[in-house]
Amino acid sequence: MKKVLDRCDLHAYQETAIKFIKEKKRVALWLDLGLGKTTSSLTAASDLLDSLAVQRVLVIAPLRVANSVWAQECRQWEQLRHLRVAVCTGSEKQRLSALQNEADIYTINRENIPWLVKHYTKKWPFDAVIIDESSSFKNPGSQRFKALKKILPYTEYLVELTGTPSPNSLLDLWAQIYLIDFGKALGRTMTAYKQRFFEQDYMGYNYTPRKGAEEQIYRLVEPYVLSMSAEDYLELPERIDLEEHIDLPAKTLAAYIDFEKTLLAELENGEEIEAISAAALANKLLQWANGAVYTDEHGNWAEVHKAKLDALAEIVEQNDGENILVAYNYKSDLARLRKRFPDAVVLDKSAETITRWNNGEIPMLLAHPASAGHGLNLQRGGALAVWFGLCWSLENYQQFNARLHRQGQDRPVRIVHLVAEGTIDHRVMTVLHNKDANQNNLLQALKPKTIESV
Repeated sequence: MKKVLDRCDLHAYQETAIKFIKEKKRVALWLDLGLGKTTSSLTAASDLLDSLAVQRVLVIAPLRVANSVWAQECRQWEQLRHLRVAVCTGSEKQRLSALQNEADIYTINRENIPWLVKHYTKKWPFDAVIIDESSSFKNPGSQRFKALKKILPYTEYLVELTGTPSPNSLLDLWAQIYLIDFGKALGRTMTAYKQRFFEQDYMGYNYTPRKGAEEQIYRLVEPYVLSMSAEDYLELPERIDLEEHIDLPAKTLAAYIDFEKTLLAELENGEEIEAISAAALANKLLQWANGAVYTDEHGNWAEVHKAKLDALAEIVEQNDGENILVAYNYKSDLARLRKRFPDAVVLDKSAETITRWNNGEIPMLLAHPASAGHGLNLQRGGALAVWFGLCWSLENYQQFNARLHRQGQDRPVRIVHLVAEGTIDHRVMTVLHNKDANQNNLLQALKPKTIESV
């Protein structure tokens, strides 16, 4: 039987985070995966509820996380076991029923925030809101951001949790910081933020920070942010990143190169494909690198090579008995993977699938990075991940890798990237590396000099 942990089992950095929440009230915890953001937030919420500083706490999270993770965490810690958790997901009838429950913590998936705000209007009942993975609110034009913005005056405590606050650029910060300080630090509008700190390219699409702007942004948001990295506080097993370079058949690569130049191609089965924009071209090239290209808007696709499937089969053979977490990008990838590896299991919404994986009962788990990216604990089921299809999103990339490389993992973790030679795969790897460097500059700048300085 798993031991129930007690408050004395909390790390010093978690107590720092708890104190930061209680004293500052509206904050962002930019903590690396594995540093216990959920436990720290729940413990702070428990203290605030016990002292009657708050009455009801709303947790906004990805669907799978809202369904299970927060309630599970309450059962694992003695100081949290008294908390009543109501899961407000599912159909409208199910959500309304859950909201009627007498609870302390109410969890809801982020897609339903516009519905929840409309349901309560000005009678907003939650005086504390926790946003699990706040980077999903980085777009100020999204309905979820606009809805949450309306209820800010009625929310005294607001806690944002993420390990990836700026997965693409510093532009991602404005909306997240606005939810904390109503625009005090970075300006009342996204337009003002851009004009103050960024320069546009001649086309007006890309923004780069003005000279000295990065450091100025760091200083302005510092009072609201607690930033910590796992390498400073945890002793994790080694993470080994590997690239498996794959040669495509000569004829396939030649057709790929020709398509990249002309934006037109005729496949071996006689079907024609066309890329009508740069974005469409990049998408088609990624599909081609994986081995199957969509031929129309109805989801039909044609296989162009099996090189990555063969490479994955070799990895399976070379790691006999090792459970493997596989990242796929497209539905065509998933269909081909399931056909080639019929014993593979697809990560779904069922908590039972996660339990089976962590019990070592699933030799190959197929997961889309966007679905397996946040809050899922998969570290007990294996220590080998393979990127069958790469993605452009740094956030999904980092979060997916951290499903295995996190606290509780007791073996070195290998992350294998299947990279098709001569294809867009190389560019994706470069982009992910560069984005990672930019985000690390932000996180490093906002780290407390010592834990006592917070």
